Formats: sequence, C-alpha cells, structure tokens
Amino acid sequence: MRIDPFGLERWFAEYEHEADIMLAESGIRSLDADRFDLDPGRLDYVIPTNGDPDFRASVGERYGRSADEVLFTCGTQEANFLTFLSLLGDENAVVGEGGADDPETGGASGVGSGTHAVVVTPTYQALHAVPDAFGEVTRVELEPPEWELDPEAIADAARDDTAVIVVNNPNNPTGRYHDEAAMRAVYDVAVDHDAYLLADEVYRLLAEEPRPPVASFGSHGISTTSLTKAYGLAGLRFGWIAGPEAVVERAWRWKDYTTISPSLFGQHVAKQALGRREPNILTENRELAETNRAIVADWLDRHGLDWYDPVGVNGFVTVPDGFDDGEAFCRAVVEAESVVLAPGGLFGFPGRFRIGFGLPTEELEEGLDRVNRVIEGESASEAGAEGGA
Repeated sequence: MRIDPFGLERWFAEYEHEADIMLAESGIRSLDADRFDLDPGRLDYVIPTNGDPDFRASVGERYGRSADEVLFTCGTQEANFLTFLSLLGDENAVVGEGGADDPETGGASGVGSGTHAVVVTPTYQALHAVPDAFGEVTRVELEPPEWELDPEAIADAARDDTAVIVVNNPNNPTGRYHDEAAMRAVYDVAVDHDAYLLADEVYRLLAEEPRPPVASFGSHGISTTSLTKAYGLAGLRFGWIAGPEAVVERAWRWKDYTTISPSLFGQHVAKQALGRREPNILTENRELAETNRAIVADWLDRHGLDWYDPVGVNGFVTVPDGFDDGEAFCRAVVEAESVVLAPGGLFGFPGRFRIGFGLPTEELEEGLDRVNRVIEGESASEAGAEGGA
C-alpha cells in the first residue's frame, strides 16, 4: 500500500512553527481550557473503548441513530480513516451480513464489498488520498466560481464496485455549503449503487442554519465530525462516526489497532461542550466567524480579489496580479511578513490560495495588513513575485 505525502501538512511543517501569524488555519480560534472542568478522575482507558454508552446515545440522537451507531474517535481524521478502512480496506469484511432493508444491520449490503470511491474535490487531501491508497478513486471536480455540487456528474462517476461517495460539506477549501436537495440527490445515487454517502461535516455547525446531517438521511448515510473546527477544541482530538451499525462495528474493530479508545480527557470535556455550554460556544464562534468573514470580504474587494462567499472560516481566493501562482504568492507572504497562507495548488487549483479567518479578530487584521504590504510591494522581500528571486 502506498499513500501520497500530505501536501498541506508538509507545507505547515515547513513554515507554521516559526511564523508569527497563521492565516491558513481552517478552524475557529481555540478556547481556553479553564472554561471546563479538567478532572476526569483516574487516568484509565475509556471503557467500553468505543465511548461512554450514554454519551454515544446522546450524540446519536442528533442523527436519529442509536448508541451502537456511534463510535468516538480521535478527531475527524481518525473517523474518516476508520470509515475508509471499513468500506475499502477489506473486500470480504462484512459481505453478506444484510442489505439496505435488513433490520439487523440497517446498512447497505456488503460493508467493504467494493474498492472504488467517488470523491468530490477540491477537498481536504485525506478524503481522496486515503481511499486511493486502499482502492481506486474517481474525482468529481467542483467548478469555480460557484463550486456547485452536481449529482448527475457523481452518478456518471459511480460504478458497480463503488463502495462510497465522499463529500465534505461545508467544503474545505471553498466554503461552499451544498444545499439539502443536492445532498439528498447524491444520497440517492449512493442508494442506487448499494454504496454509502460519507459526509465530513466538521464545519457544519458554524452555519447559522445547519442543514440535516447525512447520517439522518437513511441507512446509506454516514456522518463524521469532531469538536475541532466549529467548537474551537482542536486539542481535545475528539470526534465521531455516526452511521449504520455494520459500518460502525467494523470501524470499531479497526480502531482496536489504531488508538484503542478515545481520549479520556477528550470525552470528559466533550460532554461539557455538548451539554449546557454548547449554545454559548456555538453562538460565540458563529459571531466571530461572521465578523471576520466581513473583514476579509472588504479586504478582498479593496484588492480586486475573488472568492465564493463561504460558510465556515475558510475561503478560496484568487491570486493577486504579479505572482506566478498561489505557491509563489504564499511563499512571498510567509518569507517577507511571517504570515502563513495555504497555496491553492495543494487542492488542485494553483491560481488560488486558501485563507483561514477563524483566528482572533485583532490577529486577523494584523495578518491582512502584512499581506497588504506584499501585494503592494512594500515588503523588504518579494520572493516569488514575477521577476523576483
């Protein structure tokens, strides 16, 4: 098995630890730990290792799912990884244990019965690189400037051996929030091919009016998420899979070989974040996202740059004139002004860059001021500009 290097993570490894300002971060600013009770008691494993049953039941209610249809994970990254392992990692995994109407499994027939994935891109690299390592991937590209989801294109890409269709909604890096009708049409494609629709919904609750999660659509729907992006709790590494019991059970078997159990601290704080504190946390974070989105929109207008008005805290922006591509621009910015942006080539669009605006507002404004200096040629170094070094 071979997997491609994770381009975005390698970019961050090159620059993030020494830069002053991170304008490529894809989540909301992190909350202080002192907002929570941090004493979970004895530092043991979480038992059972799929997570506290009552807490899983509570999370499952959000999707119309039971406790046995939820698995707690170390962030969305592990949730997606385990789901791909379950669906693509072993062709003979749970074949024959029931069809879409089987009350025992409540899922599509044959977990792991195909080796092909349809992935809507651009998206977070793990969502296409991991299934590509286990099987075969067909990408369905969203097209600028609207980045609109096309269920017919997905239907054309689906095959008899398609096991999963993958959509990140709201989308990273574009910020496009695909509407419910389009997502249900894609779900129907999955049903027609006896496959699953996996939706990475980690930004969903930053929307003022979140749409129904895919796991609530029916027996072919799987939702993954975490408390990282919308809640500002990246350090918890706490996420989950919600979906058919056959898939969740298979993912739990794989989890025995990865992290075994979720973090005890993560589960302890997650219960608080998803309890009485949740409305305040989400209100604060949505207000910050909206304030900062408006600041970035005004900044883009002043520079004649384009993006799709995003949901969440990511935007995918056209590169300013005078730079060869997104990588040249982003290198110029970080080397001259110590501000990290993400080159669009990492998402397959070299003429763009991703900006993250979930950080504190004062820090965002300082970062934009520094990027101004690069665009306007006022920086001491203009590395990467046309005619430059």
